[in-house]
Amino acid sequence: MRKSMLSLILAATCAVQIGCVVPIYSSSADQRTRQLIYVSESLRHINGIWERIWGLELPDLATPYRTHGGVI
Repeated sequence: MRKSMLSLILAATCAVQIGCVVPIYSSSADQRTRQLIYVSESLRHINGIWERIWGLELPDLATPYRTHGGVI
């Protein structure tokens, strides 16, 4: 009786800790990395940070024509 109870408890513990049968993330390393970055709470704003670092959100100040810049 004691062996069967211990084996039942061991089986229940192992069954709980196995996890999901279907994997959450892709098997491709590139896609899995992208998914982990998007899922991660601390890195969810990485696109906005990247645009601020490189100045991609700033207006384009280069004009297609030459300006004098002084008082005419």
